[in-house]
Amino acid sequence: MEIILLGIYSFFAWLVFFKFKWLPWNFTSQVITVTLPIVGMIILFLFLNIVTPATDDVRAMNYVIPVVPRVTGQVTEVPIQPNRPIKKGDVLFKIDPVPFEAAVKAAEATLRGGEDQRKNAASKKAALTPRIDLAKKRVEQFTALAATGAGKRADLEQSQSDLGNLESEFLAADATESQARAQIAKAEAELINAQFDLEGCVHRAPSNGRVANLALQPGVRATQFATMSVMSFIQEDDPWLLAFYKQNELRFVEPGNEAEIFVKMYPGRIIKCKVDSILWATAQGQMPISGNLPNIAPVAAPEQRVAVRLLVDGRDKDIFLAAGARGQGAIYTEHDKAIHILRRVIVRVQAKLDWFVIKHLSALFGHH
Repeated sequence: MEIILLGIYSFFAWLVFFKFKWLPWNFTSQVITVTLPIVGMIILFLFLNIVTPATDDVRAMNYVIPVVPRVTGQVTEVPIQPNRPIKKGDVLFKIDPVPFEAAVKAAEATLRGGEDQRKNAASKKAALTPRIDLAKKRVEQFTALAATGAGKRADLEQSQSDLGNLESEFLAADATESQARAQIAKAEAELINAQFDLEGCVHRAPSNGRVANLALQPGVRATQFATMSVMSFIQEDDPWLLAFYKQNELRFVEPGNEAEIFVKMYPGRIIKCKVDSILWATAQGQMPISGNLPNIAPVAAPEQRVAVRLLVDGRDKDIFLAAGARGQGAIYTEHDKAIHILRRVIVRVQAKLDWFVIKHLSALFGHH
């Protein structure tokens, strides 16, 4: 871009001083003619770097999920291949379900037993209730007769004994029903856990993506320890596109600003984006929470750049960007839009240069 501007400037200088000779070509005009473009270019690019900051460090990043089995068991099937596109819900691997199916059946049997016990106890309580009511009436009747001397004392005592026996049976049935309810609640919890473990025998992709570090084959015993992942799942549904800038380059950058990037995996292609947010935090700014006093001794460390998250926009919204793809780009702020065109031209010229692969050129000229 600088060469193009200098070429245009040189053309007009040639017209003024040599073609039409509107001004004399002397020492003063020579100094001014040479100095003016240098100063102008410096001022122009200083403003350009503020209102349309550019970066040579744009990175595509994705979440990498370590896949750990929910249950421990022998792997029976691995229907996927590494580094191949996988859709959300596709089966990643299967574990032998036999022991987990047995656990489900055992929990179901315990649940049925508890239900039967509860129903029997409830039925017994229902049958005892009218008998208890009748026994209470008999006690009342024999009590009244005994008070008037018309009834026998033995009949009253027998009725009281019958009522006590019935009430004891009712309390026993009620206790049995309570125990059955507790057994049912426990069996339901065990059934839920057993069904959860059985479902874990089939592990599915959590999102669209692909698998790397596949360390699983049929016959291998997979374990549910968090530190023993069987593969790494690269999630592609929500990629992070980060552009790194120096701190003083972001004074005018705001969410929603237009951005353009280009990556080497798509030579010459301009990818339209917009600014999502600025990550105003770096590792050097983290204050450790501990009982130690902060260490304020000078530390020689590289300058930490600030990351700007970009979202791919427009027709490029569904473009595939490999995790780790690198590129360059620029952000167009709302200030001095008249000179944005210069940055757009520079970005496009740089993007075209990605078509060239400068590698092993020494072989063309001989290497000794």
